[in-house]
Amino acid sequence: MAKIKITLPDGSVREYESGVTALDIARSISEGLARNVLAAEVNGEIWDATRPLTEDATLRLLTWKDKGGKKAYWHSSAHLMAEALEALYPGVKFGIGPPIENGFYYDVDLGEHSLSVDELPAIETKMKELARQKNPYLRKEVPKEEAIAYFREKGDEYKLELLEELQDGEITFYTQGRFTDLCRGPHIPDTGKIKAVKLTAVAGAYWRGDESRKQLTRIYGITFPKQKELDEYLHMLEEARKRDHRKLGKELELFMFSEKVGAGLPIWLPKGTQLRSRLEDFLKNEQLKRGYQPVITPHIGKKDLYVTSGHYAKYGEDSFQPIHTPKEGEEFLLKPMNCPHHCEIFGHKPRSYKELPLRIAEFGTVYRYEQSGELHGLTRVRGFTQDDAHIFCTPDQVKAEFLNVLELTRYVLNKLGFEDYTVQISLRDPEQPEKYLGAEENWQKAEQAIVEAVEEVGLEAVTELGEAAFYGPKLDFMVKDALGRSWQLGTIQVDYNLPERFQLEYIGPDNQAHRPVMIHRAPFGSMERFIGVLIEHTGGNFPLWLTPNQFIVLPISDRFLDYAKEVANQLRAAGFRGEVDERSEKIGRKIRDAELKKIPYMLVIGEKEVENKTIALRKHQQGDQGSLSVEAFAERLKKEA
Repeated sequence: MAKIKITLPDGSVREYESGVTALDIARSISEGLARNVLAAEVNGEIWDATRPLTEDATLRLLTWKDKGGKKAYWHSSAHLMAEALEALYPGVKFGIGPPIENGFYYDVDLGEHSLSVDELPAIETKMKELARQKNPYLRKEVPKEEAIAYFREKGDEYKLELLEELQDGEITFYTQGRFTDLCRGPHIPDTGKIKAVKLTAVAGAYWRGDESRKQLTRIYGITFPKQKELDEYLHMLEEARKRDHRKLGKELELFMFSEKVGAGLPIWLPKGTQLRSRLEDFLKNEQLKRGYQPVITPHIGKKDLYVTSGHYAKYGEDSFQPIHTPKEGEEFLLKPMNCPHHCEIFGHKPRSYKELPLRIAEFGTVYRYEQSGELHGLTRVRGFTQDDAHIFCTPDQVKAEFLNVLELTRYVLNKLGFEDYTVQISLRDPEQPEKYLGAEENWQKAEQAIVEAVEEVGLEAVTELGEAAFYGPKLDFMVKDALGRSWQLGTIQVDYNLPERFQLEYIGPDNQAHRPVMIHRAPFGSMERFIGVLIEHTGGNFPLWLTPNQFIVLPISDRFLDYAKEVANQLRAAGFRGEVDERSEKIGRKIRDAELKKIPYMLVIGEKEVENKTIALRKHQQGDQGSLSVEAFAERLKKEA
C-alpha cells in the first residue's frame, strides 16, 4: 500500500497508508480527540473527517471550537431535519438547506400543507429519535444522468433545477439513514453527535430569492453537542429579543418604517435624529483633528460614472433601476457607493504630491435594492448612510495612512463601548481571479500593506480568502456585542484600481505624472447598521453623552409644575438634554414610564423640593439617589457626560 505524508498544524509530518481518513489520524493521536472531531481542513478545504486521503496533504482536525466544525455540524443537522420532515410529511420536496452563522435552515415545499410553529416540537422529537440511531453520513460521487434519474423519480423539481447547473463529475450525494440529498458537503461522521435540538422559526422564502417563483417554507433551527449549550443559547436568544433594536427603536421613538415610503427605507424620528447627529458630530470632530476635509456629493449620478468605476457591473442587479430623464439615452442611478464621486473630486483639478495625502470625508447616503426577504430593521436596509472617507496618497504613504485609520477606528469603537473585537483580513480568492479588477502587482502591494499594518499594532486577526472587495483587499472589524454575537462594523480598504479606472494622477517630485493609491474607510460602516447594533449592545441604555434625554423632571402633581419647568430650563441652559413629564398621572406611573424609556436620571419634584429648591434624584435601574441641589446635579452630569 502506498504511503502518503500528512503535515499537521504544529509542522510535524506523519506517514500513513493511502486511503486513511482524518478520523483515523485523530484516533492515532488520541481516542479523546477522535470523539470530538467533526470535520477536517485538508489543504485549506473543509472535508468530511471520514473521506479517504490519497495524496500528501496538510491537515487540521476541526472540532466544535472551530468555525468549520460548527459549519459541518449545522449542515448535517439540516440534513437530519430533512430526514425527519420526509418521515413526517411524505412527498415533501427540498430546496436548499445551508448552515448559517447560528444554526441552519432548510427551504421545503410541503405542497398544500401550511406548517405552523406548533408542529416544530414533533419535528424536533423525530430528529432526536433519528440522531440516536447514529447513522453515518455517507458521501457518494454520482454521474449526472443517475442523479437526474433519482430526483426525477422522486418528483423533486428543485433538485432537478440545481442539477442543471452542475457538470458531470462534480455531483455528490450524501445519505444518512433513509434520507439522500444532493450535496457537496462536508458533514460530520454520524448523527449521534447531534444531542440537543431546537427549531426556532418558520418563515416564507421564495425559491432562489426570486419573488416571481414559488414561496417555500423556511424552517430555522439550531443544534448543540450538549443540552447545557442549547440552554445557554436559548437564554441568550431571550435576552436578544429584549434587546431587539426594532422593538427598542419603536419603544424609545428613535426610528420608524412606512409602507407608503417603502420597505427598507428608515425614517429617523426626533430622538433618533438627535442620537444619530451626535454620533456624526463626534466622528466629524475626530476627523477634523486628523486632517479630513468634509465634502457633499449628490444622491444620484450618471450611469456612465458607475460603469467607469465598475460598480454597475458588480452592483447592477442589487441597485435600483436606472432613472430615465426626458433626454433620450440619458440614464442616472441612485448611487450605490460614494467612492466614484470622490474620485471625481480628486480629478477635478491638477494635483501635486505636496497635497497628498488628501483625506476627504462624507456622510453619504447610498442605495441598494436588497431583496425584501433579506431586509431586517436598521441592520439590512435599502437606503443607508456611510461614514465614508477616501484617502488619496502616494504608494510610500499607504502604510502610515492605514495605521492612522486603524487608530481612529479603534478609538471610535472603544468610545462606544465595543472593546471586544478582532479583525478580518479579507483577501482575494486565488481560484477565482475573474471576480476582481486590477493588476496582480497592485493586489500584492495592497495585501502586503494591510498585513504589515495589522502585525505592527498587534491586533488579533484572521485571514479569509475570497472576502476581498472586487477592487481591493480590506480589513473588517468583527465586533462582539454584550451578548457575545459578532457583527462586522468598521472597514478599511486599500485600492489601486479605482485610481486606474478614473485615470487619476498627481505630479511627483520628479515632475512626472503618478497614480495615487486610494484608501476607503468607514469606522461605523453605515449609520443605520451601527446604530442598530449599538441599540442591541446597550439594550437602549446609551452612554450619557449620546442618549437623547439625559434627564426627565417628574412633578408629583400639577401644583409643582412651575418649579419642574424652572429646573428643566436651568439644566437645559447649562447644556443638558431633558424634558418635563407634564401628564396628570400618579408619580409611580411616571417613574415606570421613564424607566421603560431608559432615561438615565429622574428628578422627582414635590412640596419639600419646591420649598428647599432641590430635587429628589432617581437613577435608571438603580433607584433613589437622595436629595441634592440643581447645581450639584448639573455638576454630576457634567462629570459623567
